[in-house]
Amino acid sequence: MMKKIRLLTLFILLLLFPSVANFLNLQAQDTFAYEQLLNNRVLLAQIDKENTLRQEFALRGLTYPPKAIYLQAFKKEGLLEIWVLTEQGIYAKFKEYTICTSSGKLGPKRIQGDGQVPEGFYYINKFNPVSSFYLSLGINYPNDSDRIFGGYNPLGGDIYIHGDCKSVGCLPLTNEKMKEVYWLAVMACNNGQYRPPVHIFPMRFSNTELYMREYAKATTSTQRLWENIKLGYDYFEANRTLPPIWVGGDGYYRFNTY
Repeated sequence: MMKKIRLLTLFILLLLFPSVANFLNLQAQDTFAYEQLLNNRVLLAQIDKENTLRQEFALRGLTYPPKAIYLQAFKKEGLLEIWVLTEQGIYAKFKEYTICTSSGKLGPKRIQGDGQVPEGFYYINKFNPVSSFYLSLGINYPNDSDRIFGGYNPLGGDIYIHGDCKSVGCLPLTNEKMKEVYWLAVMACNNGQYRPPVHIFPMRFSNTELYMREYAKATTSTQRLWENIKLGYDYFEANRTLPPIWVGGDGYYRFNTY
């Protein structure tokens, strides 16, 4: 019954917004984007943001829709950045979005209910078009590193990039910004990038003064983690590409740059 209602809504909107019809004409009905567009909020995101995104990509010399995207979050600065893979095989910065509100403090998430935003290397593993927070993208917290360092503690989960402006441990962007981010992630997934990377850092490590000030206040375990994830941050800053990342038996990340 719900699918019939969604299809009826889609039909009405196709009549009202020819741009949606033009988009769907290019999509097979078994694609990820088509399935997502059966949800009203995703369809409205496409209607509201598609033309704007095309124009902004063109102004930056980027190809739309993106083949792959990369998300960087900085907790101290309260920013989420989206980078787009170019034809040259390197990433170019597309846009940054202000994170609407935050909880916890600098440092990783190590136990359920601590209110912390995770820190480390993750990827999008869930698209929720009917979220309680409008639209949401789930990340794969806890990852292998979190499980090793968390020991036997209950680690929690359900960490999302989402709409609205309230959250505990997530990255809320407001509904309007989330429309863009969600639709870009849909487009990347539709083009074959099934796990867009999301790297969450305590701050921009390139801001040496800020880094050293916060480093001095952090616990020893947090300092060691920051030293570790800074290697991945520095590699991207130098090369604008992402190294293969895996987790060693000690819980620390390894970066295979060969």
